[in-house]
Amino acid sequence: MNPAETYIFEQPEPYRSILMHLQVIVEHIIPEVELKYKYRIPFYYIKGKPLCYLNASHKGQFVDVGFWKGNQIKMHQDHHVTEKRKMMFSLRYKSLETIDDAIFVDVLKEAVSLY
Repeated sequence: MNPAETYIFEQPEPYRSILMHLQVIVEHIIPEVELKYKYRIPFYYIKGKPLCYLNASHKGQFVDVGFWKGNQIKMHQDHHVTEKRKMMFSLRYKSLETIDDAIFVDVLKEAVSLY
């Protein structure tokens, strides 16, 4: 197991289940994506460039999926969490039930189209 996978596997519930669900979607939708461990969290890279990261925020009690070129993504903007960030946004999930796979896939596909 690489450090990014270890990060995911060692998270307590519900973070582990959320992260694993998101991991399956990302790797199914974008088979060429590469999972790395950067800044002490899992980062997905495409064509050698950062695409998005997965971060379990125990303090905030959610999983953050941060998109590197988030300011260029237009789909589902009502779900974007920017928190005063100019270049990035994230999708946040507090449980498996809050994940809308269709929205996540739409945003993911648009993010990939920017590379």
